[in-house]
Amino acid sequence: MPELRVLVVDDHAMMRAGFRTILSLEPDITVVGEAATGAEAVSAAGRLHPDVICMDVQMPDMDGLEATRLLTADPSSEAAILIVTTFDRDDYLFAALDAGASGFLLKNAGPEELVSAVRIVGAGDALLAPEVTRRVIERFATRAPSPPESTPPPLPLTEPLTEREAEVLRLMSDALSNAEIAARLFIGEATVKTHVSNVLQKLGARDRVQAVVLAHRHGSA
Repeated sequence: MPELRVLVVDDHAMMRAGFRTILSLEPDITVVGEAATGAEAVSAAGRLHPDVICMDVQMPDMDGLEATRLLTADPSSEAAILIVTTFDRDDYLFAALDAGASGFLLKNAGPEELVSAVRIVGAGDALLAPEVTRRVIERFATRAPSPPESTPPPLPLTEPLTEREAEVLRLMSDALSNAEIAARLFIGEATVKTHVSNVLQKLGARDRVQAVVLAHRHGSA
Protein backbone atom coordinates (compact mmCIF):
# COMPACT_ATOMS: atom_id res chain seq x y z
CA MET A 1 0.00 0.00 0.00
CA PRO A 2 1.55 3.37 -1.01
CA GLU A 3 2.35 5.82 1.76
CA LEU A 4 0.09 8.84 2.19
CA ARG A 5 1.84 12.08 3.13
CA VAL A 6 -0.41 14.24 5.30
CA LEU A 7 -0.24 17.91 6.31
CA VAL A 8 -2.27 18.78 9.43
CA VAL A 9 -3.66 22.34 9.58
CA ASP A 10 -5.36 23.67 12.72
CA ASP A 11 -4.83 26.75 14.88
CA HIS A 12 -5.01 24.67 18.08
CA ALA A 13 -1.73 22.92 18.90
CA MET A 14 -3.51 20.26 20.95
CA MET A 15 -5.75 19.37 18.00
CA ARG A 16 -2.76 19.11 15.67
CA ALA A 17 -0.98 16.89 18.18
CA GLY A 18 -4.03 14.65 18.44
CA PHE A 19 -4.33 14.28 14.68
CA ARG A 20 -0.61 13.56 14.39
CA THR A 21 -0.80 10.89 17.07
CA ILE A 22 -3.80 9.17 15.50
CA LEU A 23 -2.48 9.23 11.95
CA SER A 24 1.10 8.33 12.80
CA LEU A 25 -0.05 5.00 14.23
CA GLU A 26 -0.99 3.88 10.72
CA PRO A 27 1.76 2.16 8.69
CA ASP A 28 0.61 3.71 5.42
CA ILE A 29 0.28 7.31 6.69
CA THR A 30 3.05 9.80 7.48
CA VAL A 31 2.38 13.27 8.89
CA VAL A 32 4.95 15.37 7.07
CA GLY A 33 4.12 18.71 8.66
CA GLU A 34 1.77 21.01 10.55
CA ALA A 35 0.44 24.52 10.04
CA ALA A 36 -1.53 26.85 12.32
CA THR A 37 -3.05 29.19 9.70
CA GLY A 38 -4.28 29.04 6.15
CA ALA A 39 -1.32 31.07 4.94
CA GLU A 40 1.09 28.67 6.66
CA ALA A 41 -0.79 25.76 5.05
CA VAL A 42 -0.33 27.17 1.55
CA SER A 43 3.37 27.73 2.19
CA ALA A 44 3.89 24.31 3.80
CA ALA A 45 2.05 22.54 0.98
CA GLY A 46 4.43 24.09 -1.53
CA ARG A 47 7.46 22.81 0.41
CA LEU A 48 6.22 19.41 1.56
CA HIS A 49 4.02 18.24 -1.34
CA PRO A 50 1.50 16.31 0.80
CA ASP A 51 -1.01 13.88 -0.68
CA VAL A 52 -3.72 14.92 1.80
CA ILE A 53 -4.25 18.11 3.80
CA CYS A 54 -6.46 17.95 6.90
CA MET A 55 -7.74 21.54 6.91
CA ASP A 56 -9.52 23.42 9.71
CA VAL A 57 -11.94 26.18 8.70
CA GLN A 58 -11.80 28.92 11.31
CA MET A 59 -8.19 30.13 11.64
CA PRO A 60 -6.45 33.50 11.95
CA ASP A 61 -4.53 35.14 9.12
CA MET A 62 -6.32 33.12 6.42
CA ASP A 63 -9.19 30.69 6.94
CA GLY A 64 -9.22 27.15 5.65
CA LEU A 65 -11.70 27.86 2.87
CA GLU A 66 -9.53 30.55 1.29
CA ALA A 67 -6.46 28.34 1.68
CA THR A 68 -8.35 25.52 -0.03
CA ARG A 69 -9.28 27.80 -2.94
CA LEU A 70 -5.66 28.85 -3.39
CA LEU A 71 -4.33 25.31 -3.21
CA THR A 72 -6.84 23.78 -5.61
CA ALA A 73 -6.23 26.60 -8.09
CA ASP A 74 -2.48 25.93 -8.00
CA PRO A 75 -1.58 23.51 -10.82
CA SER A 76 1.54 22.42 -8.92
CA SER A 77 -0.51 21.23 -5.94
CA GLU A 78 -2.00 17.74 -6.18
CA ALA A 79 -3.08 17.43 -2.54
CA ALA A 80 -6.58 16.27 -1.74
CA ILE A 81 -8.08 18.50 0.93
CA LEU A 82 -10.13 17.11 3.79
CA ILE A 83 -12.01 19.83 5.69
CA VAL A 84 -12.15 18.96 9.40
CA THR A 85 -14.35 21.31 11.40
CA THR A 86 -16.33 21.57 14.62
CA PHE A 87 -19.34 23.04 12.86
CA ASP A 88 -21.92 21.03 10.86
CA ARG A 89 -23.00 24.03 8.83
CA ASP A 90 -24.27 23.94 5.27
CA ASP A 91 -22.47 27.19 4.42
CA TYR A 92 -19.14 25.64 5.41
CA LEU A 93 -19.94 22.42 3.58
CA PHE A 94 -20.93 24.10 0.34
CA ALA A 95 -18.16 26.69 0.48
CA ALA A 96 -15.62 23.92 1.05
CA LEU A 97 -16.87 21.91 -1.93
CA ASP A 98 -17.03 25.05 -4.08
CA ALA A 99 -13.43 25.71 -3.11
CA GLY A 100 -12.41 22.25 -4.28
CA ALA A 101 -12.24 20.21 -1.07
CA SER A 102 -12.49 16.45 -1.50
CA GLY A 103 -14.10 15.72 1.85
CA PHE A 104 -15.84 17.15 4.88
CA LEU A 105 -15.46 15.65 8.37
CA LEU A 106 -16.58 16.81 11.80
CA LYS A 107 -14.10 16.94 14.67
CA ASN A 108 -16.35 14.78 16.83
CA ALA A 109 -15.63 11.87 14.50
CA GLY A 110 -13.74 8.95 15.99
CA PRO A 111 -10.07 8.16 15.27
CA GLU A 112 -11.07 5.36 12.88
CA GLU A 113 -13.23 7.78 10.90
CA LEU A 114 -10.37 10.26 10.58
CA VAL A 115 -7.99 7.57 9.34
CA SER A 116 -10.62 6.26 6.93
CA ALA A 117 -11.35 9.78 5.65
CA VAL A 118 -7.67 10.44 4.95
CA ARG A 119 -7.39 7.18 3.03
CA ILE A 120 -10.58 7.84 1.07
CA VAL A 121 -9.61 11.30 -0.17
CA GLY A 122 -6.02 10.15 -0.63
CA ALA A 123 -7.28 7.46 -3.00
CA GLY A 124 -9.08 10.07 -5.09
CA ASP A 125 -12.57 9.46 -3.74
CA ALA A 126 -14.89 12.08 -2.29
CA LEU A 127 -15.89 11.76 1.35
CA LEU A 128 -19.61 12.42 1.04
CA ALA A 129 -22.26 10.37 2.75
CA PRO A 130 -25.41 9.81 0.65
CA GLU A 131 -27.44 12.35 2.64
CA VAL A 132 -24.70 14.96 2.22
CA THR A 133 -24.53 14.22 -1.49
CA ARG A 134 -28.27 14.91 -1.73
CA ARG A 135 -27.81 18.24 0.08
CA VAL A 136 -25.07 19.18 -2.37
CA ILE A 137 -27.07 18.13 -5.43
CA GLU A 138 -30.17 20.00 -4.25
CA ARG A 139 -28.16 23.14 -3.62
CA PHE A 140 -26.34 23.16 -6.95
CA ALA A 141 -29.38 22.06 -8.94
CA THR A 142 -31.38 25.07 -7.73
CA ARG A 143 -28.83 27.41 -9.28
CA ALA A 144 -30.08 26.72 -12.79
CA PRO A 145 -33.51 25.04 -12.60
CA SER A 146 -35.05 23.71 -15.77
CA PRO A 147 -38.54 24.86 -16.76
CA PRO A 148 -41.29 22.40 -15.79
CA GLU A 149 -41.72 19.49 -18.18
CA SER A 150 -38.68 20.55 -20.17
CA THR A 151 -36.03 18.12 -21.33
CA PRO A 152 -32.74 18.62 -19.45
CA PRO A 153 -29.92 19.81 -21.67
CA PRO A 154 -27.36 17.17 -22.64
CA LEU A 155 -24.19 16.74 -20.61
CA PRO A 156 -21.44 19.16 -21.74
CA LEU A 157 -19.09 16.43 -22.91
CA THR A 158 -15.87 16.86 -24.88
CA GLU A 159 -16.59 13.39 -26.28
CA PRO A 160 -19.31 10.79 -25.58
CA LEU A 161 -19.11 8.55 -22.53
CA THR A 162 -18.81 4.85 -23.19
CA GLU A 163 -21.55 2.62 -21.82
CA ARG A 164 -19.29 1.57 -18.94
CA GLU A 165 -18.31 5.17 -18.15
CA ALA A 166 -21.97 6.19 -18.04
CA GLU A 167 -22.61 3.30 -15.67
CA VAL A 168 -19.75 4.41 -13.44
CA LEU A 169 -21.10 7.97 -13.42
CA ARG A 170 -24.51 6.72 -12.29
CA LEU A 171 -22.90 4.80 -9.42
CA MET A 172 -20.80 7.84 -8.50
CA SER A 173 -24.08 9.73 -8.27
CA ASP A 174 -25.23 7.19 -5.68
CA ALA A 175 -22.20 8.20 -3.56
CA LEU A 176 -20.42 4.87 -4.08
CA SER A 177 -16.65 4.79 -3.59
CA ASN A 178 -14.30 3.30 -6.17
CA ALA A 179 -14.11 0.08 -4.17
CA GLU A 180 -17.91 -0.16 -3.99
CA ILE A 181 -18.26 0.53 -7.72
CA ALA A 182 -15.67 -2.17 -8.44
CA ALA A 183 -17.61 -4.68 -6.35
CA ARG A 184 -20.93 -3.71 -7.97
CA LEU A 185 -19.56 -4.04 -11.52
CA PHE A 186 -17.25 -7.03 -10.83
CA ILE A 187 -14.21 -5.17 -12.13
CA GLY A 188 -10.90 -4.13 -10.59
CA GLU A 189 -10.57 -0.95 -8.56
CA ALA A 190 -7.77 0.24 -10.85
CA THR A 191 -10.17 -0.10 -13.79
CA VAL A 192 -12.76 1.96 -11.92
CA LYS A 193 -10.17 4.68 -11.30
CA THR A 194 -9.46 4.79 -15.03
CA HIS A 195 -13.17 5.10 -15.83
CA VAL A 196 -13.62 7.85 -13.21
CA SER A 197 -10.65 9.74 -14.62
CA ASN A 198 -12.10 9.46 -18.14
CA VAL A 199 -15.51 10.67 -16.93
CA LEU A 200 -13.99 13.72 -15.22
CA GLN A 201 -11.91 14.54 -18.28
CA LYS A 202 -14.83 14.24 -20.70
CA LEU A 203 -17.06 16.34 -18.43
CA GLY A 204 -14.38 18.91 -17.76
CA ALA A 205 -15.17 18.35 -14.08
CA ARG A 206 -12.71 19.24 -11.34
CA ASP A 207 -13.67 16.32 -9.11
CA ARG A 208 -16.31 13.66 -8.38
CA VAL A 209 -18.64 16.10 -6.65
CA GLN A 210 -18.75 18.42 -9.65
CA ALA A 211 -19.29 15.43 -11.96
CA VAL A 212 -22.23 14.23 -9.86
CA VAL A 213 -23.77 17.70 -9.80
CA LEU A 214 -23.48 17.96 -13.58
CA ALA A 215 -25.03 14.51 -14.01
CA HIS A 216 -28.06 15.38 -11.88
CA ARG A 217 -28.45 18.83 -13.41
CA HIS A 218 -28.52 17.34 -16.90
CA GLY A 219 -30.75 14.40 -16.06
CA SER A 220 -28.05 11.75 -16.45
CA ALA A 221 -28.19 10.30 -12.94
